[in-house]
Amino acid sequence: MKSILTDPTLADDIPVRTLMGLGTNDMEIGNIRQLQLAPLRGKGALRLWMSVGMAFVATLTMVPQISPAIAGGWLVVALAFSLWSYRAFSNLILGDPKLSGISEFRICHRHAFYSAMLWTTPFWLRGIPPPVDHVLSIWAISLLMMLTLAIVAHSIPLACALFIVPVSLSAGAALALAGAPQLGAVALVAGFLMCAFCVRFGQTYVRFRRAEVTLHEKTETVSLLLREFEETSADWLWQTDNSRRLVHISPRFAHALGAPAETLEGMPLLQALAGDAWETGQFPKSLHDLAERMKRRESFSNLTVPVTINGKARWWELSASPRLDESGKFLGFRGVGSDVTEQHSTAQQISRMARFDNLTGLPNRLSLTEDLSRALEHAQRAKSRCAMLMIDLDRFKAVNDTLGHPTGDQLLAQVSARLKGMMEQGMTCGRLGGDEFAVVIHNVASADAAEELAQRIIATISRPYVVDNHQLFVGASIGYAIGPQDGATVETLTRNADLALYKSKDKGGNVVAAYVASLHAQAEERRVMEQELRGALDRKEFELYYQPVVTAADGTLNGFEALIRWTNPKLGNVSPGRFIPLAEDSRLISPIGEWVLRNACAEAMKWPSNLKVAINVSAEQLTDPAFASVVVSALAQSGLPPQRLEIEVTESVFLRDGGGAAQLLDQLLALGIRLSLDDFGTGYSSLGYLRKTHFSTIKVDRSFVVGAAKGSIESIAIIRAVVALADSLGMSTTAEGAETEVEVDTLRALGCSNIQGYYYGRPMPAGDVLALFRPPENAATAAA
Repeated sequence: MKSILTDPTLADDIPVRTLMGLGTNDMEIGNIRQLQLAPLRGKGALRLWMSVGMAFVATLTMVPQISPAIAGGWLVVALAFSLWSYRAFSNLILGDPKLSGISEFRICHRHAFYSAMLWTTPFWLRGIPPPVDHVLSIWAISLLMMLTLAIVAHSIPLACALFIVPVSLSAGAALALAGAPQLGAVALVAGFLMCAFCVRFGQTYVRFRRAEVTLHEKTETVSLLLREFEETSADWLWQTDNSRRLVHISPRFAHALGAPAETLEGMPLLQALAGDAWETGQFPKSLHDLAERMKRRESFSNLTVPVTINGKARWWELSASPRLDESGKFLGFRGVGSDVTEQHSTAQQISRMARFDNLTGLPNRLSLTEDLSRALEHAQRAKSRCAMLMIDLDRFKAVNDTLGHPTGDQLLAQVSARLKGMMEQGMTCGRLGGDEFAVVIHNVASADAAEELAQRIIATISRPYVVDNHQLFVGASIGYAIGPQDGATVETLTRNADLALYKSKDKGGNVVAAYVASLHAQAEERRVMEQELRGALDRKEFELYYQPVVTAADGTLNGFEALIRWTNPKLGNVSPGRFIPLAEDSRLISPIGEWVLRNACAEAMKWPSNLKVAINVSAEQLTDPAFASVVVSALAQSGLPPQRLEIEVTESVFLRDGGGAAQLLDQLLALGIRLSLDDFGTGYSSLGYLRKTHFSTIKVDRSFVVGAAKGSIESIAIIRAVVALADSLGMSTTAEGAETEVEVDTLRALGCSNIQGYYYGRPMPAGDVLALFRPPENAATAAA
């Protein structure tokens, strides 16, 4: 075998760009980053003590010559940086070949550069120009650190250079200004030579490490091949006479059949292979094929047959050719065989994996498609019906986002078990992927029967789950189509069931929807709307309207709520209730929401300083970690004080992204931004939301306002309870949708803090809002 050190692939030096981490990944060379990171593993304590020790030495050197406060301050910064760097590296996994190492590589570079910036400052702490003796003493300490770094981290030459070069340049400049340019040149040359040493030493190190890895891989490969040969070299020769009876039994063949050679001699081959089935004549089809081929004296190759050895089922692979004498007379068969039971089992497992879901064990999309095809064919022949139910879990994403995918996987397994337990004869359930399931029903009696099953599935799936001591709740949306009336092909019926599923989800989830022909038009309308929505921002089709919010006691204007409007040349004026859910589903809500935020803040700066602006934020926006920075940017860009911005969220935010949403809202509160809980009491109200997040305002839905004005005891009690709760928590209340004087008087009597509705003003364009604050023309003329 070619020597590892003379192999040109391994003996050549690693290109400097690749070694420095400046080039792209080279598949021929391989990913060397983890090889470079490996020497740093376990060296954190060494680097910490080195940094701390050198910092103390440098400080002691500087103390007699500069202010102790300055030296002590530098020491505190150096110690803090050393501890921070140590903790940062203690959490990294260095040298793991399963990871790319890119982020760790960059962290090494950043910390080296930060350390260089720290160590360039001591040269100048005694002023400009610094004394030569001071620079030389600090240079000696820095040189020792460079040497130590070159020894410890030579495998990452760029990190070494990011420390050595700035420190050497600083030392050289200090010496030159101090009147010792020759010594400054020496410092620069020393830094250059040390960088060159690190590059060359790093090349040598990586080359030998790659050689070791390659040698280890080759050794493992050879060992694997040898072991596989020893374990699978169970081939044996077998031979029959012209009556298909075994003759010349080899010891290995006898051992494979589990019987003495003398017992097998003269036994028909088929009897030896069939075992107990020989007496009954109930042979597998493949054994019949073998008998027919031997009867016709045909050659065969790699024929897999089941055999029974001492009552155990095995699988053999047989190949043979007929034997003829010189005159062409048939003498029998001679062939070779091997035990392929393990391979056959693996093939069966692979076949099962291709047809069943690994996580849940349910049939996958391929199996369900085949089963639906059979159900449709039977329904068309028998003039009966079949059904396809599409199931999508509600609120499952929140589980994955807050508790992690392992918990989500366990939840899916429990959902699958419940679904499987509901299946009766003629029903097949399976997983399509993600949190989508499906049920195929053969011979369904009617559409009502399919809907009744769907309702039972929703009730069963909606029961609480316990996973890792977490009590979890999910729901299900179901759409179904009946075949062949809703689709005579698998593709058509599946597509129509999917359209029905979209309809059920549009209704808010936990409902069943049947396919109707009008869904095609709705799907096309949705497709066109989404296509237009994707370019609406660029075409400047959005506009913000503002609805006044007044103080309930005296009707004083205290702010506006920003409401988005969309006017499209093709679709006309599109209601927010139609395009906002579509924007959330198509992941367009974040850029649209950012546009609303920035424009509303900019417009609010044109109003009197006592007025605030409220904007609505969807749950999708609050799942974006960058949302807080977008809010800060909008406030900074517009100049709007944080206390004049109010962000409105609904309770669904906490259901879809439990912990993450609460943390982000806390960040906004810390900025001084006001928070409002919208539609409180109409959905999944929980006092836990008010305990976890300190809202500034609770908004009362219009449905309660209308009910209270009509004398509804329940609505009045709810509003009173919300007002009392808000008062006790130091929050205000805003009643929405007040349109009549009776409603306004009722809300004042019930103690609401603020009122919003048509009674005080409809949503208006930005220009109309500004007109409210301009003095009347006659007043201006009179003043003139």
